[in-house]
Amino acid sequence: MSLEFFIAKRIHFQQGSQHVSRPAVRIATIGIALGLAVMLISVAVVIGFKQEIRNKTIGFGGHIQITNFDNNNTYEMNPIKADNVLIKKISSIDGVKHVQRFATKPGIIKTDTEFQGIVIKGIDTGFDWKFFKSNMVEGKVLDVSGVNPGNQVVLSKYLANLLGLKLGDSFYTYFIQDQVRARKFKIVGIYSTNFIEYDKLFILADMRQVQALNDWSADSFSGLEVLITDFNQIDKVGDAVYNATANKFSKEGNTYSTQTIKQLNPQIFSWLNLLDMNVWVILILMLSVAGFNMISGLLILILERTNMIGILKSMGATDWSVRKIFLYHSFFLIGKGMLWGNIIGLSLCAIQYFTGIVPLDPEAYYVATVPVAFNWLYIILLNAGTLIASLLMMIGPSYLITKIDPAKIIRYE
Repeated sequence: MSLEFFIAKRIHFQQGSQHVSRPAVRIATIGIALGLAVMLISVAVVIGFKQEIRNKTIGFGGHIQITNFDNNNTYEMNPIKADNVLIKKISSIDGVKHVQRFATKPGIIKTDTEFQGIVIKGIDTGFDWKFFKSNMVEGKVLDVSGVNPGNQVVLSKYLANLLGLKLGDSFYTYFIQDQVRARKFKIVGIYSTNFIEYDKLFILADMRQVQALNDWSADSFSGLEVLITDFNQIDKVGDAVYNATANKFSKEGNTYSTQTIKQLNPQIFSWLNLLDMNVWVILILMLSVAGFNMISGLLILILERTNMIGILKSMGATDWSVRKIFLYHSFFLIGKGMLWGNIIGLSLCAIQYFTGIVPLDPEAYYVATVPVAFNWLYIILLNAGTLIASLLMMIGPSYLITKIDPAKIIRYE
């Protein structure tokens, strides 16, 4: 153990209540603790919020969509015919988890008292129900394995409440074409994602119903949804899927259009990216406040122990050796503050994660409670960054020690 480290331990752990610096040290430690706690909570909430919104957007549209190139960005799509060879080729791309067909058809639900515009999303037996099962509040998912197309549907709790419908009820949906067509559907499941933009729009039904309404053949559908294993690789996998479909033609001579969910919903993902700027502002502010607290605490410590500094210098200690004593002391204070900061921040995050005690308005934020995500890599980096930044900020104030003249200090003591 070095002499500087030994002296720093004695100063830190044997500091009595009579020392003037004690309140300043406590304030500096509390500043570090609260600053780190706020930073941890901010990062956990923003990451959780981004993941929730991103997963809900993907749940309704997949990571990548392959549609007819001639579509006009509406839900009344021109069909494509993709054979099993193309689907297998896409499925074999590294990073692709699942490929599923879908078909959409806009319509209007009419009840005795209300009406609402919706989009019927037709699915088949290859549909991945994981997302909707995790958000199902009543009933069950669709069974589309029957010989004949069923009239069962799954709709959102938002639509059910808006239209005064409940599980087991039937309703008519009208589709405007050359002539108005009507279909009667029965509710077998109700989901709620709190993503109102989509909850008020999508109803899941048997894809054969949509094909019949559009006068499509059994091998025609609106497009393919591609699910991948890692969202961070979406651009890379999107390019690979594009290359697999580029210059390819369907059986009817139509070309394919390949778009990632980020390209389909640029406004949502641009908004989520803006949240990163908010996090950086919070991190910089909290580090600045905690750093200034530590600087003031260190300056008070130095001024309080000028006599000790003078004696050490008179005994041959170098300026850097004395500075190291106070830097070690600062390290102990920062470490103590960071320990309490982690305890406070992670505890509050855990309480919110398991209880959802802090609510949000889902119509404004798309989630019912404040979402929290524990990314341990970010937590470790945040702790390391706080420690390094705080110690670097201590180097400047410790320069005051070089200005202390031991002869003058000892003479006036």
